[in-house]
Amino acid sequence: MDIHEALYTTRMMRRLRPDPIPLDTQARILDAAVRAPNGGNTQRWHFLAVDDPGVKRELGPLFRQGRALEYQKFAAGAGPMAAPGPGGDLHRHAETMRRMKSSGDYLAENFEEVPLLLFVFAIDDLGGANIYPAIWSALLAARAEGVGGVMTMVLRNVADQVNELLGVPAAEGWTMAAMLALGYPRGNWGVAANRRPVQEVSSRNRWGAAFGVQVPRPLWPHDYLAPGLGTPAAAAPAIADGTACRV
Repeated sequence: MDIHEALYTTRMMRRLRPDPIPLDTQARILDAAVRAPNGGNTQRWHFLAVDDPGVKRELGPLFRQGRALEYQKFAAGAGPMAAPGPGGDLHRHAETMRRMKSSGDYLAENFEEVPLLLFVFAIDDLGGANIYPAIWSALLAARAEGVGGVMTMVLRNVADQVNELLGVPAAEGWTMAAMLALGYPRGNWGVAANRRPVQEVSSRNRWGAAFGVQVPRPLWPHDYLAPGLGTPAAAAPAIADGTACRV
């Protein structure tokens, strides 16, 4: 798979089929994850794959409990999802959250049917600097295998129960960074269309200064190396109206 296709079409998939993921596929996903950059090559991570139906049945109620706690915080206006990001549209954010809740409800209701739960643990990770590149590598590798997934942190709301159930040596400092629910998706891959364009969220040389290039639409599957893309927007009106990106 072309790297740009993977980067542009890997999105969070919460509606997953129960079909098992072959072990060799799982191995390729994790082998890609452990190649991710990490500070000093200290590899302060541990990946715990859960596919045992009995363990998933015990985790299911904990996931729903953790998710309920998350939405209690959301309803109270707390947490990072309660409001749009800086400059974001309130109504668009509300619609996004509505769709996310719908797909999240599906995941919660069918949690025990998810074929693979991949727990990612880290130790002394400086805010996730080492573990999140590995998580993203795992999701990209999964995309190349036709496997979808979603990263969720709701089980951190009930971390003590999860640690006990999974035998995590938390006393040694191991902390759950996230859990990936992985499976073959019921939905379709596609480019995220609800992103603010580059020039609205980027600056050059000083905060708030113009980035200098207009990117009015996704550059993939158009010509990713669009002619003149590096030219300042004022001198390249063809880029501003999108005509420099050939379909």
